[in-house]
Parts: sequence; C-alpha cells; structure tokens
Amino acid sequence: MPPKNTATLTTEDKTLEGILTRRHSTRAFLPDSLPEDRITRLFELAQRTASWCNVQPWQVLVTSGEGTARLARGLSEFAGSHTPAPDFGMPSSYQGEYAARRRESGYALYESVGIDRGDREARAAQAALNFSFFGAPHVAIITTDRELGNYGAIDCGGYLSTLLITAESLGIAAIPQAALAMHPDFIREHFSLGQDRQVVAGMSFGLENTEHPINGFRLGRAPAEQVVTWIRS
Repeated sequence: MPPKNTATLTTEDKTLEGILTRRHSTRAFLPDSLPEDRITRLFELAQRTASWCNVQPWQVLVTSGEGTARLARGLSEFAGSHTPAPDFGMPSSYQGEYAARRRESGYALYESVGIDRGDREARAAQAALNFSFFGAPHVAIITTDRELGNYGAIDCGGYLSTLLITAESLGIAAIPQAALAMHPDFIREHFSLGQDRQVVAGMSFGLENTEHPINGFRLGRAPAEQVVTWIRS
C-alpha cells in the first residue's frame, strides 16, 4: 500500500505512534533533490539523540547532486570487485527466529519486484542497487571515532534510528544501509578520512517513488511480549 502524502496526514498519523507505525525502508526514490534547509532541519533535530556520557561520537557526510553521483559510481565499481571488509564484524550466523525474519524480509522484497527465489543473478543485481542508493539524491555516511570502540558504534545506531524517525516526521523517505559500511577503506579514501574514523552505516534519503512496486510491501514486528521479560520479585 503506498504511503500517505504528508500533506493529508491526520493528527493521529503525526503522533510518535503514527510515525513509528508508518515508517518503512524506501528502495526506489525520485531523483529530485531536497531543499537544503529541509535537510539541515533533519540533522538539527537528530542532534538530540542520547549518547553515552553525551559524547555524540557521530560525524556525518551528506552528499547531494554530483557528490551523490560520484560516490555511487565509485562505490558500485569498488563493491563489484572487492570482498566486504567492514570495520565492525558481521553476524556469524542467523538461526531460529532471526533466520525466519531475515527470510521473510528477503522473500517479500523479491516478490514485490517479481524476482524468483532461486534467481541468484537477479537477486545479486537487486542487492547491487544498494551502492547506487536506489536512486536517492542524498546519502548520509555515519562514522565514529575508532578509540570509542563498540560504545561509539552503539551511539551511532541510536543516532541512525533518530534520523529515520525524524525523516518520516518531515516527509522524507529514507533507508538505513549496512551495505554502505561494507567497504570502509573506499569510503575513507573517497572522502579523505583518517584511519581514526570507522564507518558504521549509511542512510539514503529523498522523495519516495510511490509508483514503484518495491515500496509497496510492509514487514511486521514481533509482539512486545516475545522480547520483554518482566521481573516482578
């Protein structure tokens, strides 16, 4: 079901509950750039994110125009010929409910664009669209200070979550992307970053292409009782 136009949202839709319920990852964008004041507002609000001892470890690179196009060309070429080597370790495996949720997500995505589950070539081509940002006009690359270790990365995860919720509240479509952190050496060289910066994740954003079928599927969430354990005595 296509997302609502923010101009027609009801008061209930604009509550935090409405924003959380409505938010989804966009995988097809319109090419139109956003006004810079709107982007600035997004990142100003995200600065309210809580962090360990208020260290605010995140540094963000935001691309626009040719900056986005040049990054897409370079990263797509690099990713096509290099094995992922992220700064932070990948999951060693997906088992049980984690594997089930991952399969559900993948199957829903492939089904939305008519990719057969066994068509590895088409699946690889779809995955490669991560590196051209699904056509988004803007990308945010989030980095942390290497000396802050896992705590810095955790804080950046909270920052990314705030960015996604804030984007939805401002009518900005977005998708968080671990794929953009798979080749940190390229990112550091491309942006002339020092080795002290570790790449945590990326976020592509802009205006959603509501006509594209890939933006029509939605994923559920586990009920709270499956993840919350009450200790009453």
